[in-house]
Amino acid sequence: MSSTKFNQELISKTEKTFLQKLVSEQSFWVSIALLGICFVMFFVEDAFSSKDNLFNITRNFSFIGIMAIGMTFVIITAGIDLSVGSIMGVTGVICGLFLDAQYLPEWYSKASYFEGVYVWVSIFLALLAGALIGAVNGYLIAYLKLSPFVVTLGMMAIARSLALVVSNNKMFYEFGPKDEMFYEIGGGSIFGVANATWLLIVLTILMGLVLKYTSYGKHVYAVGSNKKAAELSGINTRWIEMSVYIISGLFAAISAVMIVGWMGSVTNALGYTYELRVIAATVIGGANLMGGVGGTFGAFIGAALMETIRNSLLMAGIDPYWQGTFLGLFIVGAVWLEKVKNKKN
Repeated sequence: MSSTKFNQELISKTEKTFLQKLVSEQSFWVSIALLGICFVMFFVEDAFSSKDNLFNITRNFSFIGIMAIGMTFVIITAGIDLSVGSIMGVTGVICGLFLDAQYLPEWYSKASYFEGVYVWVSIFLALLAGALIGAVNGYLIAYLKLSPFVVTLGMMAIARSLALVVSNNKMFYEFGPKDEMFYEIGGGSIFGVANATWLLIVLTILMGLVLKYTSYGKHVYAVGSNKKAAELSGINTRWIEMSVYIISGLFAAISAVMIVGWMGSVTNALGYTYELRVIAATVIGGANLMGGVGGTFGAFIGAALMETIRNSLLMAGIDPYWQGTFLGLFIVGAVWLEKVKNKKN
């Protein structure tokens, strides 16, 4: 047998068909589980399929889903970000602070309250704060070689403390003369779908394309798969590591702006324990905590599954205190499924 023919036979045996690739993806099975739960609930509880309930489900999981996209980038590089909930809290407070100009100098009120400019200034500053906090995390991890777990755990405490300091333990709920404009951004809808959900869909597609088709995305996977090999191939691994934490902080701030606009108020407790839900959504969606594996669709579908389970349990009349148990079982199941798949491969 010629070497060319042998190589062709070897490639044909090792290459997977589209269906094989689809079935091997954890996000596929999570999607099946989500559809199965929805199918059962359609028959068990009529209120589940109501327009209002479906709107609430999609809107609620969008806030977690947006943060989970940023977390996906971090986990692909074999990192972890425990500070996303606290970043959401402090950036939400910053946004509320600049929206409520009674706590700011008079010159700011007069200069920025013209035609709602202050709304966009407040949003920009909140997003900037999220990116800066993420940059601090990334610098300490990538350049000073500190543990991602320790750094982000410390930042979780620091950011939560800053939220208390900045807010002076007060609630912000007066958002200026253009408050309806801000409420529409976070709480509005287009064609019956919440703005937050549309934003999640756009970010899922956009960041998914970045991961799959850009050199940056390939470098992110390379760092998570084998950091030493990535360095030897000329990839600036330190910048890649730092950048994913900037993305994570930025996306936490985006989610904060959307949820504050929906709620119409903000307290320093915003985002409390959200880091657990975000990591859970990412892992359930197929991201591997060891790095090198993950995708934005998995983050999307993982967040959707978690919220659907929570909603279904409430509809079924199950004590809300059991929600954590069911969620924990799904997390353990997702990790076990990933381990079985890796062993099979």
